[in-house]
Amino acid sequence: MSILVVGSVAFDSIKSLSGSVEKELGGAATYFGLSASYFTDVKVVAVVGEDFGPEQEAVFKKRNIDLKGLQRSSGKTFHWGGEYGENLNEAKTNFTHLNVFESFKPELPAEYRQTPYLFLANIDPRLQAEVRRQMNGAKLVGGDTMNYWITGHRENLLQTLKVIDVLLINDTEAKMLGGESNLPRAAKRVLAMGPKALVIKHGEYGATIFFREGAFGIGRHPFRAPTLPLDEVKDPTGAGDSFAGGFMGYLASQNAINRETLKRAMFYGGVMGSFAVERFGTRRLQELTRDEIDERFQIFRELTHLE
Repeated sequence: MSILVVGSVAFDSIKSLSGSVEKELGGAATYFGLSASYFTDVKVVAVVGEDFGPEQEAVFKKRNIDLKGLQRSSGKTFHWGGEYGENLNEAKTNFTHLNVFESFKPELPAEYRQTPYLFLANIDPRLQAEVRRQMNGAKLVGGDTMNYWITGHRENLLQTLKVIDVLLINDTEAKMLGGESNLPRAAKRVLAMGPKALVIKHGEYGATIFFREGAFGIGRHPFRAPTLPLDEVKDPTGAGDSFAGGFMGYLASQNAINRETLKRAMFYGGVMGSFAVERFGTRRLQELTRDEIDERFQIFRELTHLE
């Protein structure tokens, strides 16, 4: 089944201990879409400026990603600049130029509205809710958010959480949203806000999925997926969005959503995140093969004795 992602397509200027790049193709919808495209058909709704050209468009077309929902506006594409030091879990933001993304209002082509899987990437929760209202037939809705929306737009976010099935955020955001320093207690409070499941990403330490009682008919016991030890991490930007793409993309490729498919989705999310950080920007995601993905999934299985 196909999946629709609504979010940002951007340029990133990144510096890490491994080097630096200028105006590399990035954005949440880009990382998510490329990652998910190895599992299912992907549609993108985003906005770009006049500096988004054939070279960038070709990256999506190579993966057969549907761009009918890509809006083109006068001005420049969203541009973020940041750098990483020894702590690769935290980026120092040097600048954020929202440009055309500042006035982004998602417009869904009519044929997109019946897409069975939907991922609402990190945008204004009011926009997330509006997209969700246009897709009442969606089978599974995933979503993301960040501290800016949690602290400054909480009421709008709480309304949006009521219509999201799976929320994917990091542990700091989960504690902030749940108002608890203890992660399991924070997860319980977040699940009470509406989502059936909560995926908490721990950066280089893996991810944990928590369930609301009775969700998907599988009980409420959480499941933890580790990460794969890597020789080198060049650029952590987009790792979380790549994880989400692998997670949601794998689920969209399955006939049922149950504990076993959710477990495997967690591992495939980890696989895609591990590939994303190996090169700057989306370069590694652009040139993967499904054989490479399945081979790394097998390594995850062996490390964790996943049946």
